[in-house]
Amino acid sequence: MAIFDDEPKKARPHEIGQDLSLLSVSDLTERIGILRDEIARLEAELKAKDTTKSAAEALFRRG
Repeated sequence: MAIFDDEPKKARPHEIGQDLSLLSVSDLTERIGILRDEIARLEAELKAKDTTKSAAEALFRRG
């Protein structure tokens, strides 16, 4: 709990399934941006793993 009203509130991380009714429009917009960035990061990692897997499969098909 903040001692003074002017202390910034610490943002809690987003939890899947949490009650969204207590969040402001600004909070919701911010979380959407954070989640979109995280989705992009996950998709990039998935693509990298697919590329590695394809390369490994191609190597083993040669033999």
